[in-house]
Amino acid sequence: MIKRAVLALSILTLLTACVGLKPKREESAFIVIKTPKIKYADMGFVTASPSDVKVEIYGAGQPLMKLEIGGLNICMSKFKCMDKVAFNERVLNGAYDKDLLENIFRGEPIFRGENIEKNRDGSFSQKLTKEGIYDISYSVNQKERVFRDKLNQILIKVRKQ
Repeated sequence: MIKRAVLALSILTLLTACVGLKPKREESAFIVIKTPKIKYADMGFVTASPSDVKVEIYGAGQPLMKLEIGGLNICMSKFKCMDKVAFNERVLNGAYDKDLLENIFRGEPIFRGENIEKNRDGSFSQKLTKEGIYDISYSVNQKERVFRDKLNQILIKVRKQ
């Protein structure tokens, strides 16, 4: 009797342990990351979980670049791990929100949704300008996400395959 109770409790614990966990979302995409410091454009994968985002770009079947965005840090195969603010200062633009890169790869609004224009189909776009600092256009739809800062010559594009 005790063995059955322990067995039943063990099975119940195993079955309920995974309830509430959000699965990872993985998508195959053509990924472009072009800044004055780095340039990548090829097929890859974006894997997003509630706690992090991983981006991998491949060329001719070989890994070219790996980017891991966690809660506090961004690690890139070309650079050492650094906090998000330092990464923006070194690779993107120090005036950007610390979560900008993560939000782009997740397809979420940037700059806390400032100047957002939402469409009925769930797509949206944002135009953000700060004179002499950035001139950003950002759009997200079912097929692609495009971030462009004309002033700083930065393009990040994720086109789902």
